[in-house]
Amino acid sequence: MALLPGTPDARQKRNELTDTIINLETVNPIEFFGVNNGKLDILKKKFPLLKILSRGTQLKLSGAPEQIVSAREKIELIVSYLERNGHMSENYFEQVLGGDDAETIDHFKERNPNEVLVFGPNGKSVRARTANQKKMVADAEKNDIVFAIGPAGTGKTYTAVAIAVRALKNKQVKKIILTRPAVEAGESLGFLPGDLKEKIDPYLRPLYDALDDMIPADKLGYYMTTRTIEIAPLAYMRGRTLDNAFIILDEAQNATDLQLKMFLTRIGANAKAIITGDMTQVDLPRHQRSGLQTAVRILKNIDGIAHIELDEEDVVRHRLVKHILRAYNKEHEKENPDHNK
Repeated sequence: MALLPGTPDARQKRNELTDTIINLETVNPIEFFGVNNGKLDILKKKFPLLKILSRGTQLKLSGAPEQIVSAREKIELIVSYLERNGHMSENYFEQVLGGDDAETIDHFKERNPNEVLVFGPNGKSVRARTANQKKMVADAEKNDIVFAIGPAGTGKTYTAVAIAVRALKNKQVKKIILTRPAVEAGESLGFLPGDLKEKIDPYLRPLYDALDDMIPADKLGYYMTTRTIEIAPLAYMRGRTLDNAFIILDEAQNATDLQLKMFLTRIGANAKAIITGDMTQVDLPRHQRSGLQTAVRILKNIDGIAHIELDEEDVVRHRLVKHILRAYNKEHEKENPDHNK
């Protein structure tokens, strides 16, 4: 028999409370609760009707069953993310707790816990580690051109190279072409020792480093000799048509408008491209404009071209890099108060 609203039995049913305990043994408690329990305070604010207590590696929730179910789902999503990545910023923590739509939840959920982009030497697994890096992988699967923009240390180049190596191993492409503008960052090419290759190689070193992590040395040497993998300055791309290839343009903020247009029009049949860059580190002469800024603006709404912006939450280098970026961003905002208007 249904209970009539307002009757004592109905009020008792509505006011029933229950308890549940969630174990956090698989993650670092400091990463979950935050420094000085900062994240725990966020959790309590998001679920004000629940009584939430932390006891060592356990979290006790008391309250209405429907509230507990909702909170538990979000907490388990956070724990799963921490198990995979080891760290979740307060910003991401709040996004998970506040996002009830399927898109937000899917953003932080691992589609396949065993999904690895490539296995490198000695069985080392290479995978996307942050939500935006995973989006970068997904966008590359669905689109032929991806612009990945973000500050230093966010894994733009590394993730792009991993995606390309996976495509080569899966025989989706026949070759990989990695390129960068050879632009001086405070030094002159002419004063560097060696022949042209020796002068240019230091600019391409980050690409070599990424490949070293993903392909055994003997196999990489074979690929380089047969030009299955080619690393070259951007200027060497002029006049070529790049078919059946995965092409990565790294440090694209140092390409001019003409250079970037030249690169984009090299892309041939059955080819994919990822363009990475950091608009805060432009090394072009003052009178030259970065072609990346123009390309991102005018190619925004073309089907088949995706844009992803990585930020300080995606930094996977030393923990201090994130704080360094924030400090520089604040200084930049002080010096350019109208920049974001």
